[in-house]
Amino acid sequence: MTHNFHGIVPVMITPFTDNNGIDWDGYARLIEWYIDNGSHGLFAVCQSSEMLFLTLEERTALASFTVRQVKGRVPVVASGHISQSMDDQKAELRAMAETGVDAVVLVTNRLAAADEDATVFRSRMQDLLGAIPADMTLGLYECPAPYRRLLTDDEVRWCAESGRFAFLKDVSCDLDHIRRRLALVENTPLAINNANAAIAWPFLQAGGHGFSGVMNNFHPDLYRWLYDHGKADPELAAELDTFLVLSAMSESYGYPKLAKHFHRRIGTFSNVHSRAVPHDIAERHWAVETILDHIVTGADRFRSKIARA
Repeated sequence: MTHNFHGIVPVMITPFTDNNGIDWDGYARLIEWYIDNGSHGLFAVCQSSEMLFLTLEERTALASFTVRQVKGRVPVVASGHISQSMDDQKAELRAMAETGVDAVVLVTNRLAAADEDATVFRSRMQDLLGAIPADMTLGLYECPAPYRRLLTDDEVRWCAESGRFAFLKDVSCDLDHIRRRLALVENTPLAINNANAAIAWPFLQAGGHGFSGVMNNFHPDLYRWLYDHGKADPELAAELDTFLVLSAMSESYGYPKLAKHFHRRIGTFSNVHSRAVPHDIAERHWAVETILDHIVTGADRFRSKIARA
């Protein structure tokens, strides 16, 4: 495997135009913003990208564009198999593998329905692996939509020992559970990247491999500081962690459209349209713009503290 996929890996959002197409100029600026703010890698074509609302052509175009724009500066991974049929999923994954991404990511809930057991999951996993080029690095994603399918300990161990998988985007949101997974993958190629901001710092302290949560769309540089320097400055790290956890509570106010409101503020792109969240979040969630004011002000305050540290 060329990359270890450790560190701060944003789940990318997709800006749209007034006519509901992809805003490629805005997307290019977004990619540069992620990299300029310390991202170790980029996860294109995921739930934050609104992959369930994108055509296969749009999904592969996003992945290809990301690879071309990044030009090897950081690894790019992508998912995007959203179909029910296994034949359709194979076609989606093969198409994604041809985009030039550094890893193709398997969504765990596509391999077994909520009422299907581990036997079905393992059989479909092996079937899909046979359809993807053997030299293609793979990842795993416990995407919470349409339902959250957490891997069992045996499945984590099997994937780790197979040598095919470079990382798991964990959405257990449970520190004890994810610590146990770290022990399961020790001395294997499989990295565990946490998606939950509430446990991001204690997970990193416990030896976790990275953070791949939605709040990387607001302040990835602050998570990067925790990853690089938090252990050397525990008092500032604890204070920053409190801010990051409280800021992450805003996710329920219409994410990913909320992140688009943030990026409109800072000039990355101008349109906040979302296929996944069609309603006006300011109308449904009163004072949401004021919440963003505090997130922006608080993040800048911590950047000043970090600069003085």
